Amino acid sequence: MSLANSAFIIMCSAFVFLMTPGLALFYSGLERRKNTLNTLMSCFFICGVGSILWVAFGYSLSFGTDHGGFIGSLSNAFFNGVGAEPNPAYSSTLPESLFAVFQMMFAIITPALICGAVAGRMKFSALFIFITAWSIIVYYPLAHMVWGDGGFIRELNCIDFAGGNVVHISSGISGLVACIMLGKRRGFGMVSYKPHNIPFVILGAGLLWFGWFGFNGGSALAADGLAVHAILTTNTSAATAMLSWMLLERIIHGKPTALGTATGAVVGLVAITPGAGFVSIWASMIIGALVSPICYFTMTKIKEKFGYDDALDAFGCHGIGGVWGGIATGIFAQRSINSTAKWDGLFFGETKLFVAQIISIVITMVFAGAATFVILFIMKKFMSIRVTPEEEAQGLDITEHSESAYPAFTGLD
Repeated sequence: MSLANSAFIIMCSAFVFLMTPGLALFYSGLERRKNTLNTLMSCFFICGVGSILWVAFGYSLSFGTDHGGFIGSLSNAFFNGVGAEPNPAYSSTLPESLFAVFQMMFAIITPALICGAVAGRMKFSALFIFITAWSIIVYYPLAHMVWGDGGFIRELNCIDFAGGNVVHISSGISGLVACIMLGKRRGFGMVSYKPHNIPFVILGAGLLWFGWFGFNGGSALAADGLAVHAILTTNTSAATAMLSWMLLERIIHGKPTALGTATGAVVGLVAITPGAGFVSIWASMIIGALVSPICYFTMTKIKEKFGYDDALDAFGCHGIGGVWGGIATGIFAQRSINSTAKWDGLFFGETKLFVAQIISIVITMVFAGAATFVILFIMKKFMSIRVTPEEEAQGLDITEHSESAYPAFTGLD
């Protein structure tokens, strides 16, 4: 066991935890005034329910003894047997309890990403039930399949350094399915929905960027050169994507915007996540440069063409950014950087990793999308999951929480 590695992962865990409040600020700034607190709550409550579920059985189902390559066991429920000794299946230098804590932060923020797709019209009680069910039915099995010892997606020899499949693609696709099943917001297509607090968006993006160093760097599970490399590729991709988005707006609209600048940084962080510990610095610049036009096209042209109401572009940012990141990892990964990869990427003349990446992405999309559909279909049979048109017009802060973030602005939305 290494004290240096343990200290590093403790610090990274704290960084990653901060990402969920950061995401809450990012999303709430994008929403209208009357839904500010509801949007904050929609992310922040998951810090509570996600933590309890993880300790009770989430970790055990995700990283416990394998069952058919699909799910773990309940042998480690309530952290039974999870203590100061390392679990060599995941890390020989960290206490298993610390590894479990680090992974808990991923289990908290992943379902929070979905909230952006359904913002402004989902009942809070329904969201609470949905997030709980989604964590159990989608996240824990997927985490086991991709990262768990014996997981069948892991056995395909695909690579996902810090959550391209597990975190971003799963939440992005689930957000798309959820927003379609929930229905469009009142006035969608007729009313222009504008962010109410762009400084919140910038602050949230900054906290996400900060936390992502722990998200990706900590996924090396050691304070070593690979962790430094992951931090460098993470920052480089985010910086390049930010500049790429600014350039795109300058060309199309004549001016770069603060909102676009923040969005560009976030999609750059999303795209590098699966490959942060596998691709070179120069490759991370290509990944970041291309993700901005890909996501921009999705958030504008594709969204307009198909007419789905992904309120805060959870699918456009995390789903599409994650898919591009997974594909790019199959193109640019190098075994010389991280020998965990069984093959080099397509750019270096090998095709096997690229094919494995495509297969893993398709499996993730189908599994997460189908499971989300089933969860919401069953919920709709037993309860109303959407607020009434009158409640939506009044705002979810008042109707769902009896609070107002900005009392002086009541009635102006």
